[in-house]
Amino acid sequence: MGLFDSLAGSMMGKLGGEKGAIAQVAVDLFNQNGGLPGVLEKFKTAGFADAVASWVSTGANQQISADQVTQVFGNSTITAAADKLGMNSNEISAKIAEYLPQVVDRMTPNGEVGKDSGNLLATLLGMLK
Repeated sequence: MGLFDSLAGSMMGKLGGEKGAIAQVAVDLFNQNGGLPGVLEKFKTAGFADAVASWVSTGANQQISADQVTQVFGNSTITAAADKLGMNSNEISAKIAEYLPQVVDRMTPNGEVGKDSGNLLATLLGMLK
């Protein structure tokens, strides 16, 4: 992740409306937290291992709340993302809570985090269609 992700994320923000803006936030969060493995580890460490397991598995995805998203990523990270998009913190946390299980699910179609699981941009672009 790096320059290409930043450019692609900016493009998604311009082309995809609200979903594109959320996609940019997702790219930023993944970049800041070590990609898919890092994001999943943050949720596991915060006590949400069952939710993470459901997102990665091939079954139904367990939902998380906006408050849980803020707990995992931290208030300052969520506030910075909200400010960047002109939203309030509760709105951006709710959107992340809505989309994150779907993104992880699509990044792990075989029910495991593998070497091909890190294609966040392809996953997000597929969701924008």
